[in-house]
Amino acid sequence: MLTAPHLNYQLLAPILIILAGALIGVGVEAFVRKALRAPVQLAIALISVIASFVQLLRVRDLRSTTAAIASFSFDGATVFMQGAILVLAFFALLLISDRGNFVAQASAIPGSEDEQLSITTGKNQTEVFPLTLFAISGMMLFPAATDLITLFVALEVLSLPLYLMAGLSRRRRLLSQEAALKYFLLGAYSSAFFLFGSAFLYGYSGSLSLNGIAAAITGNSGNDIFLLIGTIFLMVGLLFKIGAVPFHSWTPDVYQGAPTPITGFMAACTKIAALGAMLRIFYVALAGDQIQWRPIVTVISIVTMLVGAIAAISQRDVKRTLAFSSIAHAGFLLTGIVALNQSGLKASLFYLVAYGFATLGAFAIVTLVRDSSGEVTDMNRWVGLGKKSPLIAGAFCLFLLSFGGIPLTSGFIAKFSIFTAAYENGNISVVVFGVLTSAIALFFYLRVIVMLFFTEPKSDAVTVSVPSPQVSFVVAASVIVTIVLGVYPSLLLNSAQSFASFLR
Repeated sequence: MLTAPHLNYQLLAPILIILAGALIGVGVEAFVRKALRAPVQLAIALISVIASFVQLLRVRDLRSTTAAIASFSFDGATVFMQGAILVLAFFALLLISDRGNFVAQASAIPGSEDEQLSITTGKNQTEVFPLTLFAISGMMLFPAATDLITLFVALEVLSLPLYLMAGLSRRRRLLSQEAALKYFLLGAYSSAFFLFGSAFLYGYSGSLSLNGIAAAITGNSGNDIFLLIGTIFLMVGLLFKIGAVPFHSWTPDVYQGAPTPITGFMAACTKIAALGAMLRIFYVALAGDQIQWRPIVTVISIVTMLVGAIAAISQRDVKRTLAFSSIAHAGFLLTGIVALNQSGLKASLFYLVAYGFATLGAFAIVTLVRDSSGEVTDMNRWVGLGKKSPLIAGAFCLFLLSFGGIPLTSGFIAKFSIFTAAYENGNISVVVFGVLTSAIALFFYLRVIVMLFFTEPKSDAVTVSVPSPQVSFVVAASVIVTIVLGVYPSLLLNSAQSFASFLR
């Protein structure tokens, strides 16, 4: 006789609240007048994120592996990553809402990002808000899923809205739609590889759960060839989402073509979800097979760091530069998986938060640099920007220094922690290459700083628009977090330490 599955709605509530907000947003798109959609959609999105975070705080001390029929694990790592996604998503929503500023369409500069991602009366793109909430729900489920079917569902729920959001720049239709198409096609291939890997792992273990796979590895009860092929195929699907080499080719095109606020959201939040899922899979399911997969992940980590840092040197578009920086940071984050210890998990959690805030702040500043035709991302036209707007340029330089791992920034603590964890486990090679790659990247970051502050502006130089309250808040919060975590890292490291655990 069929029995109803047991669901712990108290623990599932943070995700369900976000999904409810997304569904309400879809209803608003269908039944509310265009003139009222923008403020209503923003209010629904922000309230949903805040309510979800409050519920997460209420249940943060509970632990369970049976919240959804053993397919969802509510443990310390889940709480930390879901909280980080919600906090960063809140700031990303503010940044997204700023592009329309809820004013009449006539005030937008023709061809500018204000018109490309218009959230205004007259030409609404308010569908961006429910799409963002759907993506957030998938991001929250992805690092908490404990079976391969749930992982795949979460992967699709977070990915499909992002494919659409990447193509929302209507005035740069070719570039934006090209980015969305590349993202969709390559994402479909990566999802197929993920399914192939899941099938092979099921063939090896006879189970779709991570614990079942771990038990099969411990008992050596399956075909090792199936295990190796399944692990490699599964890695392809996950490495694509974090933009690791050789599955990184979509990253610079999508970062450049997508509307800048959407790019910031993708860069900050998707990495937390994808890296969180990878950490759970390798720490829980595949830890017993580390002899086979660790050399592969080590090589991918090293190559990803090198390709990201070296390729960034030749870029002349700010968004493409940040894209290759993101690729390099994906290599640094893979170091936490190679470490395969609690220190590596703790360092990875800290790194994801530090990188997320610096990334959101950097993209927020990109939205402010404009000329008469709209947003400007050509780096050659940023020359001398520090003399026109020293505060904005100084904040951008702070984020670059954090990316480079300069002391007294959160980036330094993040890299030091993750390299220390890898060193403790004897992974000397990845630490050496990590330090060398950081030096290469730092050269480029310092060159940009020289260009901003110590070079005379050109005649066609850009200006910095007056930041709205939303953008000012995002930039200020990112600056504060970057400095505070660099000076007092224990504020977050202690929390990461207490939450750095997976239930089995």
